[in-house]
Amino acid sequence: MSALIEARHLTKVFGGGTLSRAKGVVALDDFSLTIEEEPPTITAIVGESGSGKTTFARLILGLTEPTSGEVLYRGVDMRKLNRNQRQHFLRDVQVIFQDPFEVYNPFYRIDHVLEEPIANFHLAKSKAQGRQLIADALTSVGLRPEETLGRYPHQLSGGQRQRVMVARSLLLHPRVIVADEPVSMIDASLRATVIDSLRDLNRQFGISLIYITHDLTTAYQLSENIVVLYRGSVAEAGDVEKVVKEPEHPYTRLLIGSIPRPDPRHGWGYEEKGADTTNSGVASLGCRFADRCPNVMSICREKAPPLYQTAPHRATACYLYADAPVAASSKLNDIFVPLSQSPQITPNLAAAAPVNGANGASAERKTL
Repeated sequence: MSALIEARHLTKVFGGGTLSRAKGVVALDDFSLTIEEEPPTITAIVGESGSGKTTFARLILGLTEPTSGEVLYRGVDMRKLNRNQRQHFLRDVQVIFQDPFEVYNPFYRIDHVLEEPIANFHLAKSKAQGRQLIADALTSVGLRPEETLGRYPHQLSGGQRQRVMVARSLLLHPRVIVADEPVSMIDASLRATVIDSLRDLNRQFGISLIYITHDLTTAYQLSENIVVLYRGSVAEAGDVEKVVKEPEHPYTRLLIGSIPRPDPRHGWGYEEKGADTTNSGVASLGCRFADRCPNVMSICREKAPPLYQTAPHRATACYLYADAPVAASSKLNDIFVPLSQSPQITPNLAAAAPVNGANGASAERKTL
């Protein structure tokens, strides 16, 4: 296997500097993750606001430069890509942003956002061929071209607008899609349609996904492996089934406890200590969750815990598991559960079954 995108010891600090008296804010601290060429995977990056999720996305997209560390695309530092390599990167790596309305120009019809990549990357030899590519892409994400094209963004629902962006990404046949909170601004009733669209990208077209969210429910439904971030550091990582159903880190337990259950007898989370949750201090000592942790010990405030390999395919950065061996590698991929085989790939857009199928039946979903 060869690495398509490799993040090596990424650290990003905002503010501070030699001429500033203010301390820098650590948005991401020594984070390493690799997206291989094969097999296509779905990795969730979860955490509350300020945990470093979006900073990581911006770093691997080349929108922000790291304070230290590097991002490699096919073995080449992103900052050293030549024009041809940059063009290939822009086609191989696509992004779906959080706001399904802000990405559109309200003065253009929906057609415009789909025609732009076809023109920029010379995907069609004729206008008719371009229109067919657009129609196939829309059909593949469960939208009817005749009911979608020709409309303005405000004439579509949030779910429809977001699925148009999924179709736009699909036009370029990317290898990786970075989905940054793609369903957080969509009504709960429409989220399943977007989740199904993303799942189909992986299963039918062989596209790897980096799914960034604060919503553990959708992360569990969609992903195979999960990384829980807190204030820029990895709290827990590994097989999504184990991490979500049997959380080990107190922060992961807090996130799971914050998920409302349809049972009035079920307690909702636990009362935590008040704390400053900003990532201040470039060289913070100890565990960053110590001020909020119900299990805090003296060592937690003295030295940051390493990632302990608590079980096969899972690791936790917490001294509660100090009896477990320290993870042998800082690469999260060495912790993740491997895929036994690649999903069946449908190379032709027109041949792919639309999301939810013609009869409206949705794909099988995991439930918490």
